[in-house]
Amino acid sequence: MDQLTLLFALLLGSVVMVPVAEWLRVPAPVVMTVFGGGLALLPVVPEVSLPPEFILPLVLPPVLYAAVQRTSWRQFAANIRPILLLAVALVFVTTGVVAVVAQLVVPDLPLAPAIALGALVAPPDPVAATAVAGRLGLPRRMVSILEGEGLFNDVTAITLYHVAVAAAVTGSFSVWGAGGELVLSAVVAVLVGLALGWLTARLLVLLGDATLCTGLTLLAPFAAYAVAEELHGSGVLSVLVAALFLGERATDPDDVTGRLTGQSFWAVIDLLVTGVAFGLIGLELNVVLTAATGRWGELLPAAGLTLVAVVLVRLVWLLPAAWLAKRLHRRADLQEDIPLSWRETVIMWWSGMRGVASVALALAVPLTVDDGGAFPERDAIVFIAFAVVLGTLLIQGLTLPWLATRLGVRGDSNAEEALEHELAVRAAKAAKGRLREITRERELPEEVTEALLRRAYELGTRISPRMAEEDRRDQVSHRGERVRELQLLHAELLSAARRAVLDARAEPGTDPEVVDRVLNALDRRSLPHG
Repeated sequence: MDQLTLLFALLLGSVVMVPVAEWLRVPAPVVMTVFGGGLALLPVVPEVSLPPEFILPLVLPPVLYAAVQRTSWRQFAANIRPILLLAVALVFVTTGVVAVVAQLVVPDLPLAPAIALGALVAPPDPVAATAVAGRLGLPRRMVSILEGEGLFNDVTAITLYHVAVAAAVTGSFSVWGAGGELVLSAVVAVLVGLALGWLTARLLVLLGDATLCTGLTLLAPFAAYAVAEELHGSGVLSVLVAALFLGERATDPDDVTGRLTGQSFWAVIDLLVTGVAFGLIGLELNVVLTAATGRWGELLPAAGLTLVAVVLVRLVWLLPAAWLAKRLHRRADLQEDIPLSWRETVIMWWSGMRGVASVALALAVPLTVDDGGAFPERDAIVFIAFAVVLGTLLIQGLTLPWLATRLGVRGDSNAEEALEHELAVRAAKAAKGRLREITRERELPEEVTEALLRRAYELGTRISPRMAEEDRRDQVSHRGERVRELQLLHAELLSAARRAVLDARAEPGTDPEVVDRVLNALDRRSLPHG
């Protein structure tokens, strides 16, 4: 089996393992990691030979961009204090503790590589955590904190990692220089992210076509990462800023095709890239185990102590930080997403699984330093990092559903229904308001006005039947059932029409381009228009 065949096997596994994970009631990232580990044990599977300098630019931009699609800048801005308190500061604390532990258990490990190890195992993985949280139906505020923590932690940790690796490679380190580099890296990243976000938004307007626009959004995160890194900025922060900027500029309400195409496309990209990344974690087991040959007695205890330190530091930090966040929250009366009980804080703690970013950073550790020698204790760093990732994924990932059930932490369905009702009311009012504007601009037949008014009302009641008066809710519900039945029947009619057109494709003398054009028109008729 060659490298290309192995990549196809990982891509296939990324798709097939999702229903397997649902059937096993296990998080998909965990199953994909085990799948990769199983592949690594096969004698026909070659050793992965991806150059370390290519791992971060290929894996992180699409994963981060897809993760940002599920949130917004306003959500980040509203929760900046909990994110800074519960997330960013924790990276520095975890990095410092792990660096101290690593130097104690690996005596030959210098300070700079120890800090690099601490930085690369510090950030929880937003993909793994939100994949588990979403499947468990945890409260949305907790998922928001996990997403914000994962994204901002990646920015902080990767910047720290680069500073530490540079110090290890060059052999020189300055606290003031490192601090200045952190600030400069952040400033450059923000400027690059805003500039590329603005440029991409302008190009999206000019291109117009949904296919071209979707292709451009695929290139945008890679461009943001590459340009920022070229200018010595944080590529991760640049991707984050560009993605948030584009998310805030997506304001065309009539771009139905673009939204549906983009959402479907990025769901596929997220699935495949995340699956391959977690599959690589398992595949690299051979490399990691080979690196530990002859040092098991030293590296196994070191990995175990580092794993314990990573898990305990998160708990020791979260408990007082969550308490402080709640006190500040009550005093300021702000609309922030914070853990509301010790049970939610415990779930937040146990959701701190490491994943894609940690593996990518571990594999990206340089092989040599500037004087031509080997990077200090690189094998030990990679082994410990993989042990932490696998330990958190398998132990925490597999037990988190049980823990959430035992503690009774679930999403607030009433709050979600209330928000859904509020948005349905807002949508119906907007439709009625536009109808009033139209009737003032031109005279419409009374029966047309009544029909449109009824449709505007039903537009909201279909989303939230609570809009209807008590005595009409059953009627609205029955009408909704009739509408759904008509939609199903209409879908069957369209299916028969599409089948007839597809059958014509195989007939002699039929132009396939014309067939595809007619089929596209039928497909557009199948899009949900309200």
